[in-house]
Amino acid sequence: MDYLETPKPHIVCVPFPAQGHVNPFMQLAKLLHCVGFHITFVNTEFNHKRFVKSHGPDFVKGLPDFRFETIPDGLPPSDKDATQDVPALCDSTRKNCYGPLKELVTKLNLSREVPKVSCIVADGTMGFATRVSKDLGIAYTQLWTASACGFVGYLQFEELVKRGVLPFKDQSFALDGTLDESLNWISEMKDIRLRDLPSFIRTTTLDDIMFDFLGSEARNCLKSSSIIINSFQELDGDALDVLKAKNKNIYNIGPLGLLGRNFPEKEKGFISSGSSLWKNDSKCLAWLDKWEPSSVIYVNYGSITVMTEHHLKEFAWGLANSKLPFLWIMRPDVVMGESITLPQEFFDEIKDRGYVTSWCIQEQVLSHPSLGAFLTHCGWNSTLESISAGVPTICWPFFAEQQTNCKYLCTTWGIGMEINHDVKREEISMLVKEMMKGEKGIQLKQKCLEWKKKAIRSTDIGGSSYNNFYKLIKEVFHHNVI
Repeated sequence: MDYLETPKPHIVCVPFPAQGHVNPFMQLAKLLHCVGFHITFVNTEFNHKRFVKSHGPDFVKGLPDFRFETIPDGLPPSDKDATQDVPALCDSTRKNCYGPLKELVTKLNLSREVPKVSCIVADGTMGFATRVSKDLGIAYTQLWTASACGFVGYLQFEELVKRGVLPFKDQSFALDGTLDESLNWISEMKDIRLRDLPSFIRTTTLDDIMFDFLGSEARNCLKSSSIIINSFQELDGDALDVLKAKNKNIYNIGPLGLLGRNFPEKEKGFISSGSSLWKNDSKCLAWLDKWEPSSVIYVNYGSITVMTEHHLKEFAWGLANSKLPFLWIMRPDVVMGESITLPQEFFDEIKDRGYVTSWCIQEQVLSHPSLGAFLTHCGWNSTLESISAGVPTICWPFFAEQQTNCKYLCTTWGIGMEINHDVKREEISMLVKEMMKGEKGIQLKQKCLEWKKKAIRSTDIGGSSYNNFYKLIKEVFHHNVI
């Protein structure tokens, strides 16, 4: 088909190649597709293969006006069904992906089968894609897939160096109380401690890949011509106001999962719902049907978190000893460098009340009536999905801005309880029982239902996120939706 006769505006989406970034990008891409855009969704070759493995080859065939393309990530070939080493991936995308993306966009612009590219939506951590846009004279915007409060946290990195707080002299900072120091000079973040800032500050060298990468990518993203943020004003308002004071062209349109309710046709033509890089277990939903409302604990540490075998066993026995029903998503790669080995006596103990599987469609699980609490790593997608479902959180942040999200969940938003990072089974049992049966749990659940109402209101027709979505289309993509 020759698209030169009837051009559609054409958006190229370039997510960072990890599950937590691909998900919101796919949600946004489907919404834009619904309102009349031609979409090219760019995965790395590695993740493209994982999509095929999870959903079958039909998933990546796409539609005539929603196509999947790939670029290499610059890392050595691997058949592993797991997230790649994150520092290596960050370093490699920054150094190696500019050329392949420029070549792909140039090819799309020369093709008579697709409209000319009108805009590139680049991940907030894929700054090379904005350079491609500028060099080819194409409009661009960036999608910041993490929290606004996390974004503000990354913007403190430079000031921490200037004040001589970083780098730390040695590893003693982790144990000597340094991380509990209150940072009163950060006026943008109330009652913040060093331990609440994104975890990459915990470094003894400024050459650390993740410290350098996230600090510089966040600063560059803030200078973008416009920024899309998957959050809503009522929740992340203080942080959004800080960012908007530095860049007035910010469009907060989240939670994207709830915004999608206004576009029931968004899944039409797609082979599989969701955008999981792992194979989903749909049987767990039938298992949840057996339980009373608000009685099951859902446990999922996200797509990247890894832990020691010791911590895994403490979590396992803490859940088992609580005597409460739970659904536990346990990725094959969740233990550092090892396969998972839990003893048979654990499975004997949890028989009939524990369900352990490798992956699920999380939004469906969280919105199930039997769900009562979510034991989470505090990734932003998980945080937003738990708020959207009205499910309170038991928080075990692992890295990046999860520490910041945890702080806000437990204090600012009042819907979470934090687990000590050095996990003990007794603490897990106690927290789980308090959340499910105790007075504090009842209060958190009530508060979470209030936030759910606010999230729904922001994404309803006429709500702040809904209006911002259409402002984005008009002001950034210069497209009038009929």
